[in-house]
Amino acid sequence: MIGFLLKKTFFDLWDNLFRVALLNIGFIASAAIPVFIPPLLQSVPVLGAIAFGMGILWCFVYLAAAALSLKAVSDYGSFGFGDFFMHLKSAWPAGLLMGGVVFLIGVLIGVVIPFYLSLGSLIGLLLAAVIFWTIMLGVFSFQFFLAIRARLDTKLPKISKKCLLIFFDNPLFCIFSFLYCLVTLGLSVFVAFLFPGPAGVLLYLDEALRLRLLKYDWLEVNPGVNRRKIPWDVLLIDEREKTGTRSFKNFIFPWKD
Repeated sequence: MIGFLLKKTFFDLWDNLFRVALLNIGFIASAAIPVFIPPLLQSVPVLGAIAFGMGILWCFVYLAAAALSLKAVSDYGSFGFGDFFMHLKSAWPAGLLMGGVVFLIGVLIGVVIPFYLSLGSLIGLLLAAVIFWTIMLGVFSFQFFLAIRARLDTKLPKISKKCLLIFFDNPLFCIFSFLYCLVTLGLSVFVAFLFPGPAGVLLYLDEALRLRLLKYDWLEVNPGVNRRKIPWDVLLIDEREKTGTRSFKNFIFPWKD
């Protein structure tokens, strides 16, 4: 399943390279707000802090709308940028919540954990360790937050619950996905985050969730079976037919097929 997931993600990224790059350019422009605007407001620190906070929240609202748009790509379709602006209207609550979660994680890492470590006691060390592993649980689980919002539910409490359920049922898969996203963003640095970039990560997470949901459809039809033995070769037959195979020539000169 992992091999096919990576293959399909790559094919979809390549087929939508221009759209993915434009989404990434939009995110880079959004990220410039909290980076460059606050220094211009140093004489008014309150306004600088407001600009920083609003800029960060806007970045996550942007990502939420991008996730909704990229769902169409994962479903073997496409999207127009009119669709993206339409998704902004429905994506902002999820984006704001995601931004709040990331802000909380930043506070825990930057303030709370160092405080407990500075106590120099066993209790402080234990509390710091508990907070650290709680953060890791949140990161592994909530990486699928925007994909779940795009594909499964619009109610924020239910989205959060499903994030945790997916992690506890698929811990190794979630850890692999997190590492994949880190590597993808790391490699994107060499091309200024234009490709695959944040949009590429969002597409992968939607692809991953979409294929993983095939497991739950199968379990619903086959109750009582061994959950550790999912017949992925059978479940992915239609997906493999739709995705197909390509040669190097097909990638470079698709019009010569």
